[in-house]
Amino acid sequence: MMDSFTFPGLTTRVIFGAGTMARAEEEVRRLGHDKALVLSTPHQKADADKLAQSLGGLAAGVFAGAVMHTPVEVTEKAVDAFRASGATVVVSLGGGSTTGLGKAIAVRTGADQVVIPTTYAGSEMTDILGETAAGEKTTRRSPDIRPETVIYDVDLTLSLPVGLTVTSAMNAIAHAMEAFYAPDRNPVIVLMCRDAMAAFRDGIPRLIDNPQERAARTQALYAAWCCSTALGYVSMALHHKLAHVFGGSFDTPHAETHAILLPYTTAFNEAAVPDLLRPMAEAFGGGSAGGGLWDFARSVGSPLSLKEIGIRQADLDRAAAIAVRNAYANPRPIDLGSIRELLQAAFEGRRPGG
Repeated sequence: MMDSFTFPGLTTRVIFGAGTMARAEEEVRRLGHDKALVLSTPHQKADADKLAQSLGGLAAGVFAGAVMHTPVEVTEKAVDAFRASGATVVVSLGGGSTTGLGKAIAVRTGADQVVIPTTYAGSEMTDILGETAAGEKTTRRSPDIRPETVIYDVDLTLSLPVGLTVTSAMNAIAHAMEAFYAPDRNPVIVLMCRDAMAAFRDGIPRLIDNPQERAARTQALYAAWCCSTALGYVSMALHHKLAHVFGGSFDTPHAETHAILLPYTTAFNEAAVPDLLRPMAEAFGGGSAGGGLWDFARSVGSPLSLKEIGIRQADLDRAAAIAVRNAYANPRPIDLGSIRELLQAAFEGRRPGG
C-alpha cells in the first residue's frame, strides 16, 4: 500500500474487442474530422489501403513510409503528404514505427490521432515520442503527443508471427517492469502491471503452440494495453534509456532490443529495489525477477544476447558511454563501469545471477 500518490487519470479513449477496426470511421467523425490520412509501414500497405477503403469519403490517402525509430527525414516527407492531402487527423495502423510517425506528425501539425496497433509493443497509450537524427535517438514527452483514441482489435493480432508475438510481448513487459519502481507510480498502474504479467506469462506459451487461439490473443492484447498504459503514465528509467541507445545509435530492431536487455536491466535494478520488483519474481519464478525473466525468455524462444542482433564486442564501450552521458533518475546509481558490465552480460547472453 502506498502512503501517498498522484493518479493523473487516463485521457485516451480505448475501444477493445474483436472486429473493432470497423469503428475507425465512427471515431474519426466523433473527433470532428472529415479527412483522415492513413499511415503504415511499406510492409502493411495493403492493409492500410483496405482501411482507407473502409473509411470511404473520409480517406484522404495513405502514407506507407513509416520505419523504425522514426527518422526525422521520413517524418518531414510524411508531414508534407499530410498537408497536401487536406487531412486533419491521422489513422495509424501498425506497430511502434507507425504509431511513432503518427505522433511525429501530430506534434508538428496539431493533428488528432486514431491508433490501431497490430503488435504488443505498446507506444499507443503514451505521450512519448522518440525520434532519430544524425545517428542518435532523442525522446520527449508532451500532452499533444498522446493519441486521442486507440482501437484494439484482437482480429488484427491473429496473424501476428510467433517471433514478433514473443519479442513485442517482451517489449511490453519492459514497460511494466520499470513502472513497478517508477517514482511516480500509483496503485492503479501497479495493479494493471501485475495483471499484465500474469496474462503474458500464461498467454504467450499458448500462442506459441497455437498462434490463432483467440482467447490467448485476447489475453495478450489486454496485457499489452495495461503495459502501454504504464509506459504512458509513469516515468521510465535505465531499461528504456539503453534501448534507445542501441536503437538510435546502432539501428537495432526495436522489440528485439527490448527483449534482450530486459532480464539484465531488471537484475541491475533488482539489486537496489528487490521489494518493488518482487511482483516480477513472483510472476516468472526463477528465484529473482531478472533470472525469472531470462528463464521465461528462453522458454518462449526470445533472443537472449546482443550478438544475435548484430552488436559487436567493440560497440559496447561506445554504447555504455552514450548511456551515461546525461544524468537521469534510476533506482540504482549509474556509472560507466556498472553499465559496461551489464552490457557485457547482455552481449554474451548470460543468465543474470548465474
